[in-house]
Amino acid sequence: MTFAQASFTKRSGLLFAATLLAASSATAAGIHGGGHDESPIGEAGVAGKVSRTIQVDASDSMRFTPSLVAVKKGETIRFVVTNSGKVPHEFSLGTEKELKEHYEVMKKNPGMVHEEANKISLKPGKTGEVIWRFTKGGVVDFACLHPGHYEAGMKGQISVTNKSASAISPSLAPAGPVPAQMTMVQNKSGMEQGKMGTAATPGLTDGEIRKIDKEGGKITIKHGEIMHLDMPAMTMVFTAKDKAMLDKVQVGEKIQFIVIQEAGKMVVTDIQSRK
Repeated sequence: MTFAQASFTKRSGLLFAATLLAASSATAAGIHGGGHDESPIGEAGVAGKVSRTIQVDASDSMRFTPSLVAVKKGETIRFVVTNSGKVPHEFSLGTEKELKEHYEVMKKNPGMVHEEANKISLKPGKTGEVIWRFTKGGVVDFACLHPGHYEAGMKGQISVTNKSASAISPSLAPAGPVPAQMTMVQNKSGMEQGKMGTAATPGLTDGEIRKIDKEGGKITIKHGEIMHLDMPAMTMVFTAKDKAMLDKVQVGEKIQFIVIQEAGKMVVTDIQSRK
């Protein structure tokens, strides 16, 4: 420290310290408000660091097989998920609270397609993967959040321990199979609930383009809350109303866009560059 710096008055020094403290607090607050990287369930995994692969089957009996999994804290797991059914399914990792909240959104917007590290949506007969690193001990839940599926029991749990992966405690075991008749009633109920949501007048939503599929007419957007659809911030795949609009944008571009529900799909009708 130089002589000039050492000669700061006590008052100036206190002001400087207060400024540093405020800046530090603001930085901490900003970090705390981050996204999936700070999720209580872990973080997106790196393919080159996968510890092992777990095959998961998603069936129309509204069950995952296996529905109970044990992993070791710090492991990076590749979940290879196959939809062996004839209706769409998804595999979403989260806390029980997060899954329940997102399920309510899905019931209002059944055409949602996800593209986030902890989720994958699968059409009938398709296979996809989720690579996830489990950084904290405890229980991580997973579920299919399509309307009716979660209520029908399409969910499971992952036990994250500090020991080697082993058999899960019987206390984590789910209830027995749901009778087929009951499952059908719950699915119908869930689908009807999804159609009941009434949307307000569409408005512009801030977003950032993550992927463009001009041939398929799809665009992946990391977006803020979509107020008129009561949809929280996330990353989703949308259908472009007009494929020509995809020629005017590029990956990484910050935009404002309008999205509506149309024939069960989330359709982008307008995209504007956000300066």
